[in-house]
Amino acid sequence: MESPRPADRARRRTPGLSDSDHSRAIRSFVTRGGRITSAQERALNDLWPKYGVELGTAPLDLDALFGRRARRVAEIGFGNGDNLLALAAFRPADDFLGIEVHRPGVGRLLLQAQERALGNIRVVCRDAVEVLERYLGGPCLDEILILFPDPWPKKRHHKRRLIQPPFVTLLAERLRSGGALRLATDWEPYAADMLATLAAEPGLRNVDPEGGFIPRPAERSPTRFERRGERLGHQVWDLEFRRV
Repeated sequence: MESPRPADRARRRTPGLSDSDHSRAIRSFVTRGGRITSAQERALNDLWPKYGVELGTAPLDLDALFGRRARRVAEIGFGNGDNLLALAAFRPADDFLGIEVHRPGVGRLLLQAQERALGNIRVVCRDAVEVLERYLGGPCLDEILILFPDPWPKKRHHKRRLIQPPFVTLLAERLRSGGALRLATDWEPYAADMLATLAAEPGLRNVDPEGGFIPRPAERSPTRFERRGERLGHQVWDLEFRRV
């Protein structure tokens, strides 16, 4: 069985995650198991205090969390963490907040962050909607990345798609003025739907002068789902909108 897309994975019992906390009526992911290695399991136990974010009742203080004031980038559903790790290494002056609930992916990212001595990464294990609603108050991010979310191709499942008008409004509210929302998908119908949904949000402006898609950003590392799509002959559509 194919594993769920990174941005849409189900909650798992992992540090920082409480099953009794706030839940959404409709989620963009389903509960599926995943194989976790012993090294990833150890990383979740041993490296979580260094990189993990424990959520309480108060909004996050990002300056305190990272120990400095810097540009802030959030990647929602980072999967195995390849893109997030590459960006953090390439841009040491920026801080990166990864939001993911898939335990093997989180464990792998923790291992790689430790191996590369990256001090500008923190990880939250909670549903992204909840994190943005309850723990990231006001415009606090300079960039948000959502790469290859599950397209939920069947029409009856479209309500589970992550990119919906209320969520897009929430994303816009968390971006600072001029902040960038970057997305990518290899599913053409979802690409068209995302473009229409983003274009309808008054707080966002498409950077493409013709109101369409943009060339693939050179700094984006290929994800597992992007490579799989390429093997299947899928085209990739990239979007970038800015907070007005």
